[in-house]
Amino acid sequence: MTPSVPPARRRPGGRTSRIRAQVLDAVRAELAEHGYDGLTMDAVAARAGVHRTTVYRRWRDVGGLLADVFEAASDDDWQPRDTGSLQGDLAALNDEIQAALTAQPSVTAALIAASFRSEEAARAQRRLWEDRYARCEIVVSRAIRRGELPPHTDARRLLIAATAPLYHQLVLLRTPPDPHLPDHAAKTAALAASAGAFAKPPSSGDTSGA
Repeated sequence: MTPSVPPARRRPGGRTSRIRAQVLDAVRAELAEHGYDGLTMDAVAARAGVHRTTVYRRWRDVGGLLADVFEAASDDDWQPRDTGSLQGDLAALNDEIQAALTAQPSVTAALIAASFRSEEAARAQRRLWEDRYARCEIVVSRAIRRGELPPHTDARRLLIAATAPLYHQLVLLRTPPDPHLPDHAAKTAALAASAGAFAKPPSSGDTSGA
């Protein structure tokens, strides 16, 4: 569930595809440099080398541009690393999160901030998060198969617990990055999960424990 928002993959598809890639690259650059308040349709068009009427016609407004940046981020082949252990997998995920949030300038941090200013961008960001959580469920599935976790561990709750400290420290508190935090947060979550802290409650019809 890396929060990084990479450029859309360039697919062969002619002029329309090229224009979209140019415009979205320009959105990321303008947002990272000037923030939400400095992001304008005209500046994006100029930076992308595209006529302003094309940008207005396709994306309508800044919210439409931001939403498409999030949508484009789902069009990739990213998968969480398989390190051979739950703690290692979670630490690798946290390393990616910390790198994305502390990059200078950080497009990821700028997009998170912008999502609080645009409802259209916020909806698109939620869809991206759902995509990333779904991809990262394999981390928990692998750990269950290795015998590291009890069956029926709630993947979403575990992933949130493992990654939340990064966002709390770097986005909310804006503390300097701690090189030990990714592994420490991963270890804490992995230990709690192995003890059953994120096990799903049995359904009302489950009598296996009787």
